[in-house]
Amino acid sequence: MISVLKQLKSTKLIWNGISKYDRASCLALLHSSPEASIEVCSKEQEVVIALGSNVGDRLNNFNQALNLMNKLGINITRHGCLYETDPAYVTDQPKFLNSAVRGFTKLGPHELLGLLKKIEKDMGRTNGIRYGPRPIDLDMLFYGKFRVSSENLTVPHERIWERPFVMAPLIDLIGSDVENDTIAAWHSLSNFSGGLFEAWDKLGGESLIGKDGMRRVLPVGNRLWDWSHKTSIMGILNLTPDSFSDGGKFQSVKNAVSLVRQMISDGADMIDIGAQSTRPMATRISAEEELERLVPVLEAVKDMIVEEGRILSVDTFNSKVASEAVKKGAHIVNDVSGGRLDPEMFKVVAALKVPYIAMHMRGDPKSMQNAENLTYNDVCEQVALELSSQVMDAELTGIPAWRIIIDPGIGFSKNTKQNLEILTGLKKIRQVMAKKSLALAHGPLLIGPSRKRFLGEICNRPVATDRDPATVASICAGVLGGANIVRVHNVRDNLDAVKLCDAMLE
Repeated sequence: MISVLKQLKSTKLIWNGISKYDRASCLALLHSSPEASIEVCSKEQEVVIALGSNVGDRLNNFNQALNLMNKLGINITRHGCLYETDPAYVTDQPKFLNSAVRGFTKLGPHELLGLLKKIEKDMGRTNGIRYGPRPIDLDMLFYGKFRVSSENLTVPHERIWERPFVMAPLIDLIGSDVENDTIAAWHSLSNFSGGLFEAWDKLGGESLIGKDGMRRVLPVGNRLWDWSHKTSIMGILNLTPDSFSDGGKFQSVKNAVSLVRQMISDGADMIDIGAQSTRPMATRISAEEELERLVPVLEAVKDMIVEEGRILSVDTFNSKVASEAVKKGAHIVNDVSGGRLDPEMFKVVAALKVPYIAMHMRGDPKSMQNAENLTYNDVCEQVALELSSQVMDAELTGIPAWRIIIDPGIGFSKNTKQNLEILTGLKKIRQVMAKKSLALAHGPLLIGPSRKRFLGEICNRPVATDRDPATVASICAGVLGGANIVRVHNVRDNLDAVKLCDAMLE
């Protein structure tokens, strides 16, 4: 026993960094089983924790568990995608929601285990059927770079490698490149020569996603939206007097309601309402003025949109407007600045718990077409990296990756050539983002080329409403390149184009 302790204390790992609780656990285990494997950890470690729920309000259970983890000593930094999955082992029970998070903690491994079990108990989990229904299930998948083997805890979790519903969000949490020593250690701890990626491929990998038993979903309104089955159409409603396409036409509530009704009839899945102009050189208005334009229309259309089973989005970069719009019925916040024009936006959206569309733009509408904002060495790569940085900041503030939609910002701080490169380079944008976070690369992607100036320049159409045929062509290119949502003025014609492209991709 003494020789084992001397060996522990002589390692490069920090015995003094272990809590009294975990020291006691280590000593007890060594006394009973000198062959046991125990890690000795430093003061802070990166951990991966899996979440599952199939009882009650599953999404609210996740939100509550994440909140408790953050309060009780786990600083969550990254989120996997959200999966709805068939139950495993005990199949006669409701479907599960599954995901996983990365975070940092100063808790020792057994302290962390105790905390997770306490959260489960406080949220109503009981010692029922093994693998049976539960409001929340929290499993420690990885703890730093270490392997733990004790009577109460095994890390890496011993059943990771047989569970697609665990492996999928785990893979989401890492980048396609080995970005740091801890992630490299997780690959080595998998005991597969090809690391976690080989383990995932052996289960079936991406071919499993979208099948009946496992689908990626994004929570919006009162539904779980699977964006993989068809491309969604987002219809545009501008309430501004100076919109480049239809300025002033829909400022009255009556005209706005009429357009919304028409877009729904034409097949729109979503309606995006904006009251702040973002055309080049647009002057910013106050939040109060924006709300004066926006609120009466939201109140007039929200019930119709819900009754028709559609989704309502608010196009704003102002956090105060976003908050009020969600209170008035908006389901999604669509921010052309990706959080850069209002430092409170991420915090507000995190509290609202609604999906967030993060668009790429340099500068603001007045400066976005300046020479310095149009300078790229590789526009697809730089857009992807800049968006990744913004979205990771959003995650740190509490917006999970499973609520984020990416928009590369066609027409915003890009010239005609760069817009075309983005339209044909959506796969590259996903690939570059995947190096940082596979969750971001796996999420929904939106494009909005509708009636924009670059189409007019190419087709010699100075009048915006004459650019609908070019818009259809650009939408086809985007959908075939991997876009999941298309934001358009002319819903009817673009719906036909999207249906054809979806059929081609089946």
